[in-house]
Amino acid sequence: MDKKTLSRDGTPIALQRTGTGPVVVLVSGAMSTGATVAPLAAALAPGCTAVVYDRRGRGESGDTPPYAVEREVEDLAAVVEAAGGEAALYGISSGAVLALRAAAAGVPVRRVAVYEPPFEVRQDRGAERARYSAELDRALAEGRRGDAVELFLRLTGLAEQMIVNARHSPMWPGLEAVAPTLAYDDAVMGDGTVPEALLASVAVPVLALAGGASPAPMREAAGRVAQAVPEGTYGVLEGQTHAVEPEALAPVLTDFYGA
Repeated sequence: MDKKTLSRDGTPIALQRTGTGPVVVLVSGAMSTGATVAPLAAALAPGCTAVVYDRRGRGESGDTPPYAVEREVEDLAAVVEAAGGEAALYGISSGAVLALRAAAAGVPVRRVAVYEPPFEVRQDRGAERARYSAELDRALAEGRRGDAVELFLRLTGLAEQMIVNARHSPMWPGLEAVAPTLAYDDAVMGDGTVPEALLASVAVPVLALAGGASPAPMREAAGRVAQAVPEGTYGVLEGQTHAVEPEALAPVLTDFYGA
């Protein structure tokens, strides 16, 4: 990151700009930093000024307890201000939900694109979600970061053997380093259901995308977001999964942002 800005509560937020053209701020999801969306920033750079940032508690950004979703919205507002005062947003996974919350809160954005916001669309997942939140809080309170990461990976549907393999991989220390922010993403998600009343207050165009090779509930969740906002459009990127390829996503976003 080449710059820092201060959020409203004094927390330093690290950010970096790439490219020229309309400003787009990229919001990463759980277990990630700004570096995670940097390849997409590079793919957008020919037509957009792409801004990546480390959400609070991650990478080069600071953190100031106690956490509240409102603080993360203020962080995003500070990044938009540092980037020129107005921007489009792109968010992936729980970062997509944060982007939508920021737009609903009145952060000066002109358009919002989201990829696979992980809302629950099955009625029988409520108890599982509540259990995850309680067990996550307990693991983090007891300093069991590795267990917290396991809980999250299990929630995403990763097979048990893959979780075991991940725990013994070189990437594991990095996952444990940002494990406390899993509670932040959990708070951003609320109860996990589509917040239709909140989305109805989003006053800018929204493009909700999902991958054609992703599970059907991911596509359904994106579709519900597009239906809930006043100016929503739904799209499917054929052949893509939750780990969407920047080369497949960038042209769609560039067209939506009018770059």
